[in-house]
This record gives sequence, structure tokens and C-alpha cells, in this order.
Amino acid sequence: MNRPMPYEASEPVVLVTRPRPGVVQAAVNRPHRRNALTEEVFGALGDLCAALREDRSARVLVLTGAGETFSAGYDIDEVGRVASLEPSALMALLDRQSRVISALCDLPQTVIAAVDGVAAGAGLSLALAADLRVLSERARLRAAFVRMGLSGGDMGASWLLPRIAGLGFASDMLLTGRFVDADEALRRGVANRVSPAGALMATALDTAEQIADNSPVSLRLTKHILQANTDAPSLEVALRAEASVQVAAAKSPDVQEAVAAFRERRAPRFGAAPDRTDPTEEQR
Repeated sequence: MNRPMPYEASEPVVLVTRPRPGVVQAAVNRPHRRNALTEEVFGALGDLCAALREDRSARVLVLTGAGETFSAGYDIDEVGRVASLEPSALMALLDRQSRVISALCDLPQTVIAAVDGVAAGAGLSLALAADLRVLSERARLRAAFVRMGLSGGDMGASWLLPRIAGLGFASDMLLTGRFVDADEALRRGVANRVSPAGALMATALDTAEQIADNSPVSLRLTKHILQANTDAPSLEVALRAEASVQVAAAKSPDVQEAVAAFRERRAPRFGAAPDRTDPTEEQR
């Protein structure tokens, strides 16, 4: 298994590896700052999302942090400078960074956030932008914005969290700024799985591989319809949207391959199947 190496000053702020076939792992790589986020980190994540949109070999992105912290949020050394910007400049900065949250949500690939240690503030928003969240048992989540004199509506948190866990729990997190441990996150539906700390990446990557083994067309269309129908105004509208997507899926060669595999009692070989040779590494 490929793992991000210890931080060195010359390393990229987002370290990208390919630990398993069809799976890309991206680690925010500032462990000396508890993976605090900066403009450079947001820029690297934006570049990664742009590249992944064109990468048909990648079916799942696992987003994590180097070391024992997912992300402590926006780098405190940057907060004072950012807060001092003129309103127009601050709006432009927030717009650039918010586009990264949108890019993660809009990726055709399934996104899994593997959260160890703290995910706070904007770091929490990154985790919420994922389709699935796998937490270690020592993970702690915090919407810390109100503790910093800021609005809890930041980096998509006020839109993402209510859709994941409901308005009541979102209000609790955003208004109190309290820590939420892994067990509570699992009960509330914010976490999909909780694993022992030492098994976090194995759990996340096993989940990613299970997803990556499915039809790439099915994965992309399923993510699309889930997002579209979350805000569908009625069941009838959702059903019509499902039907149109299912027509597109049915025309994919993956359907015939799935039927043939079932009859032949073998695993299906979907489209450009993930390469099962030794994984390669790349850095961004």
C-alpha cells in the first residue's frame, strides 16, 4: 500500500498517490501545521479536481491528511491577513476557495474522506463535500466558525451538513462550535464507517476498491442522480429523472457485460477495467 511519506519542505502541499487500481489518494501534506489550509492547498486541490475530471482510469478519490490529522481548518496565520482584505478582495478569495468545494462535489468520481484526528472549520467542509466519510475512532469534527467570530455558513457547511445529518443537528454543530466525536458522527449519519485508528486507511481503501470494482458508467450516473434528487421537488420529478438516467445506463456495454458475467459465474470486466498490476505513484 502506498502511503504519504513524512513531510519535507520540498514536498507538494497535496500528495497524490495511486494505492490501488482505480483509486486515487490525495493527502493534504502539511502535518507540521496539522494540515491547515492555505490558498496554495486550495489551488492544488482545484488542480487535482480538474485533472480527475479528465481521468477515466480513476473511479474513486480518497481524500485524507498526512500524519494524524485530517485538517485543523484554515491556517490561523492566514486568518488575520484574510480578514483585513477589502470586501471585494475577500469575496474574490472566498469565491476561489468555494469553487474547490463545488469541484469536489461535482467530480464524476466517488469521493471518500478518510478522517483521522481533527477535521475542523474549512477542513470539516472538505470532509462534508465527500460522498462518504470514513472516520477513525479518535476523529473529532468541529464547525469552529462561531468560535472565531465568523459565520457558520462557510465553505458550504450550511448547505452540506443539513443534507447529510438534518437541520437540527447541523444547527447544533454550527451554533455551538462544539467537538463531535466519531461515535456521535456515526449515529448522526455524518460518518458512514468508523474504524480503529490504525486501520483507517485500510478501511477507506477497501471501501474505495469495492466501489471501483463496479461499472464506471453506473458509478457516475448513480452519483449524479443522488445529487439531483436530493433536492427534487416531488417523487414524480425524481422518478422521471431516474428513468432518463436509467435509459442512458441501459445503453452502456457494461449492462451486457454484467449479464454475461452472471451467466458465466465470473466477476464482470467493466469498460476500461482498473489495472491490477503494481500501483504507480505520482505527485502533484
